[in-house]
Amino acid sequence: MIEMLSYNFMIRALIVGTLVSLCAALLGVILVLKRYSMIGDGLSHVGFGALAIAAAANIAPLYVAIPVVLLAAFCLLRLSENSKINGDAAIAVISSTAVATGVIVASVTGLNTDLNSYLFGSVLATSNGDAVMCVVLSIVVILLFLLFYNKIFAVTFDESFSKACGTRPSVYNIIIAVLTALTIVIGMRIMGTLLISALIIFPSLTAMRLCKSFKSVMITAGILSVICFLLGLTASYYLDIPTGPTVVVSNCIMLVIFWLVSKIKACR
Repeated sequence: MIEMLSYNFMIRALIVGTLVSLCAALLGVILVLKRYSMIGDGLSHVGFGALAIAAAANIAPLYVAIPVVLLAAFCLLRLSENSKINGDAAIAVISSTAVATGVIVASVTGLNTDLNSYLFGSVLATSNGDAVMCVVLSIVVILLFLLFYNKIFAVTFDESFSKACGTRPSVYNIIIAVLTALTIVIGMRIMGTLLISALIIFPSLTAMRLCKSFKSVMITAGILSVICFLLGLTASYYLDIPTGPTVVVSNCIMLVIFWLVSKIKACR
């Protein structure tokens, strides 16, 4: 680990990845419970199209991806709530269109060699500017989540009751979508657009195998997400394999372990 931290790009990856893992785990619990987990996958595909366009226009990727993914998050939420189009269908339409656009732009502009770094992530792709912006956005996401924690909790479990108590579920659903969009964007450079959604889903599902209360699931998911990222980052460095896929495999192994432990406890 000490040898790994002798490189600046690994330090950047460690800081950004840890913060992104924490943000993704916190939001993942909400998204899984509200059955919104596919929104994360859809937004990550939209992010790919935005990154490809930004690269073709020689613009800093995050400056293009953030507004585009935020707009997509709002559109997906509105389509899911008010349109005759099924939520899953709306996500499929927007995400597939975004990926197709990104591939076409990359092909026309000669960016094919960069597609793997966009799709599967690359620690080398995180510049100092990207790292600073990712840290700032991660802190914003965590602070906003903590600020609206009680309202988000109420909306997650019973929208009708929270509405009767004076809370506007639509407002807090938008806040959840915005926080998810920011987390997707800041995690794409390390995890890749195809794998960042795994960082949202796996920790929450793993924590739910053993934990029963909302607070314990939230805390456990955050801890597990950070641990799995650190394990994946370390393994990728020493085994010379991609970071994003290694982090996903680490999360998958942790899920299997927790599932087995839950089965053993159930048999006693």
